[in-house]
Amino acid sequence: MKHPSHILVIRLSAMGDVAMTVPVLKQLLETYPKLRITVLTKPFFASLFEHLDRVQVLKAEVKTKHKGISGLWVLAKSLHRLEFDSIADLHNVLRSRILCGFLKVKGHDYYRIDKGRPEKKALTRSDNKIFKPLKSTHRRYADVFKKLNLPLDKTFKIDKQRLALSKSISTFKELDTTQKWIGIAPFAAHSPKQYPLKLMKQVIAKLNEKGVQVLLFGGGSKEKKRLESLAKDFKKCYSIAGKFSFPEELQLISNLEVMLSMDSGNGHLAAMFGVDVITLWGATHPYAGFAPYGQTEDQQLLPDLKKYPLLPTSVYGNKKLKAYKKVMHDITPDEVFQKLKPYLD
Repeated sequence: MKHPSHILVIRLSAMGDVAMTVPVLKQLLETYPKLRITVLTKPFFASLFEHLDRVQVLKAEVKTKHKGISGLWVLAKSLHRLEFDSIADLHNVLRSRILCGFLKVKGHDYYRIDKGRPEKKALTRSDNKIFKPLKSTHRRYADVFKKLNLPLDKTFKIDKQRLALSKSISTFKELDTTQKWIGIAPFAAHSPKQYPLKLMKQVIAKLNEKGVQVLLFGGGSKEKKRLESLAKDFKKCYSIAGKFSFPEELQLISNLEVMLSMDSGNGHLAAMFGVDVITLWGATHPYAGFAPYGQTEDQQLLPDLKKYPLLPTSVYGNKKLKAYKKVMHDITPDEVFQKLKPYLD
């Protein structure tokens, strides 16, 4: 079986999941210099792939012209014209399965990700929990490409890549481009995996004493207000939310010394560019396979599992247990600061 020259990659999900494909695609492109990739994703995520050569993005308008079965048929017909060799379905949900079915009718072979749902269920259940590290999501993506006769080296490492800053960033009066930037993404989609804000303030206070600039990242109107409020309490602490376009936010992230995040999308955005990521884990756990790409166990701060033996309680952090409400208090601000300290010198 020869190597395909042009593949279609389908990933339509949440930002963190889409961002996790980027290091794997980067490895593919470096390993197979004649390979071209078309990525099918949501319009907002197109900029995640702009720094990759030989990658074109096709935008799935799943809420308008590509909505429902008839919309997916329209999408399949337009994809068929691209003349790709094979399909990597890295999403594996009903929408992508229907789309791949339509493309199969058009004569295209496809391979899809095994998400490991049974073992993830065993990892997160309360009774008869099987607590062991599962295959990373990045490796699960790589397994799909192996089926396409595009095997990848397991030891691949992403080099740090600093994107050029736009004029609006370079001239933004609050940002000093000559100083080190420490990124913090203090929020998560679900409260059981979010570090308490009063403890995060203590971390920022310690960073303030060292005189480094702290950039706060987050999205949505609610988070924007909270980030603005948080930034006002400190010198050299600035909320980025709503001030720049998403591609410009990626430029900022690529120029960070380090990113501090929950188990959330911002950690994966930083890892795309080879930026070190310190992650704080509450109800979730790295064993489920969602740690940012290329990060070591030493960069992951977790609660004491002897005190909280039911961890992880869920894969995505959406399950609340009353007795575990303060699980993230187990990670002290000083522990967090000590992990960040080497990046301040």
